[in-house]
Amino acid sequence: MPSLKEIKNRISSVNSTRKITSAMKMVASSKLHHAQVMIENMLPYESMLEHILKSFLASEVDATTVYSTERPVKRVALIVYSSSSSLCGGFNANVIKAMLQAVDGYEKLGKENIVIYPIGRKVAEAASKRGLQCADVCDVMPDKPDIHSCIALAESLAKRFVDGDIDRVEIIYHHFKSAGSQILTRKSLLPIDVQSELEFDDERDLTSNIATLEAQEYLRKKGHRATNAEKEEAKPLNDNFIVEPDMASVLAMLIPKLLHLMVYTALLDSIASEHAARMVAMQTATDNADELLRELNLQYNKSRQQAITNELLDIVGGSVNN
Repeated sequence: MPSLKEIKNRISSVNSTRKITSAMKMVASSKLHHAQVMIENMLPYESMLEHILKSFLASEVDATTVYSTERPVKRVALIVYSSSSSLCGGFNANVIKAMLQAVDGYEKLGKENIVIYPIGRKVAEAASKRGLQCADVCDVMPDKPDIHSCIALAESLAKRFVDGDIDRVEIIYHHFKSAGSQILTRKSLLPIDVQSELEFDDERDLTSNIATLEAQEYLRKKGHRATNAEKEEAKPLNDNFIVEPDMASVLAMLIPKLLHLMVYTALLDSIASEHAARMVAMQTATDNADELLRELNLQYNKSRQQAITNELLDIVGGSVNN
């Protein structure tokens, strides 16, 4: 049995760790709030672009562009979003696992024909360890999200796709639905299927930082958030478009904007998911520390009581001998 001093030192150590995890949980909660605000600020642009494209495509069913042209896949690019720091549970491990599954799916192409675009230091390190070909590492984006960097990345990939240098581009990230639910998502960026992309489930709960399943279930039942069905009530502005100069030119302007939005939205979703995962992980660590402290205090009290009992027995035994 450990001595009282050893137990006391252990209690002091666990207390120090608990203070750190509790502080990190509060910091993650604050960062999550800022990430949710950034997503809210992006949503009006997303809604308007979606409305314009849906209204236009509703009247032009056969609308196609160079960005939606399917062709045999000989070279593929993967944009993978992770964090640049750790202590966020299985967030990075899940992303890396999904990346490796995607690489295995394109194994027949050869590693030299698979290019990884890592957004975040963790996925960049994992790709380098496995000998995968990486483009420029961008480990600043998860900490300082920048729309201009996302636009530059989307334009670079779009140009390579149009030039035939890359035949397919996929993105792997966590879709943020709520503080307690982040969905690992893998979808195609190029060639783009506009109809399926506009029908993508983008419902998000940006009103709460509560991460427990019970609280999320209560909010789902009692909340009055707008649903996707309510969002689709917007009617097209016109059923018969007069397109100037021509349909291909208009789509050539709109589709790249949708690509920019997809890359930027995935970044914001990944950042919010990272902070939510870290908040949950730190809350779990704090709860475990509380449980461990209860056990150590109980053990300390028992050992202290045993030591006092032994001392009393020694005193009683000495007095009886005298």
